[in-house]
Amino acid sequence: MSNPIQRLGRWIQSSGLVFWMERAFFRPKSDSRDSKKLEKKDRRHRLGARGEQLAVDFLKRLGYRIIAQGHRKKLGEIDVIAVDGQCMVFVEVKTWRSNAEADPSMAVDRSKQDKITRTALVYLKRHGLLNQPARFDVITVVCGEEQGGEPKIRHYKSAFEAVGHGQMFR
Repeated sequence: MSNPIQRLGRWIQSSGLVFWMERAFFRPKSDSRDSKKLEKKDRRHRLGARGEQLAVDFLKRLGYRIIAQGHRKKLGEIDVIAVDGQCMVFVEVKTWRSNAEADPSMAVDRSKQDKITRTALVYLKRHGLLNQPARFDVITVVCGEEQGGEPKIRHYKSAFEAVGHGQMFR
C-alpha cells in the first residue's frame, strides 16, 4: 500500500502531466545556495552570540547583576536583562564585524525600540515589577580587523525611552 503522496504522483503522471511538484516539495534539496545561506546565518548567529557574551562580561565588570540573557517571546527579544543598583536595565546588543559604514547603534531604529519596549513591559508585568525603575541601554560590539582583533565595546546608557501606543505610554 502506498501513501497518498505517492498515489497522487502516479495519478498526475498517468494523466500525462509532469509531476514537477515531486521534485520541488517532496525531495530534500541539495542546492549549494541553501547551504551557503545556512552558513552565512550560522556565522551571523555565532557573531551575535559572541557579542552578547562580551556585553555580559562588560556589564559584570561594571557591577551589573545579570538576570537573563537571550530573553525571547512572541513580541520580540531582549538580549540582556540586568540590574544596575535599583534600576532594571534592558540591553540591546548590536555586534558588527566593522563600523566602516555606520555606528551599529543606529540599527536600533524606532521599530526595534517598540519591540524591545513591549517585550520589556511584558517581562515587568509578568514578574510584578511595573513599579520598578527601568531604562533601555544599547551596547555595540565591533569585532573588526582594524582594531587589531580586539573587540571595541561602547555602552549607551538610557539610549532611548519607552516608545509605543496606548495607555502604557502616556
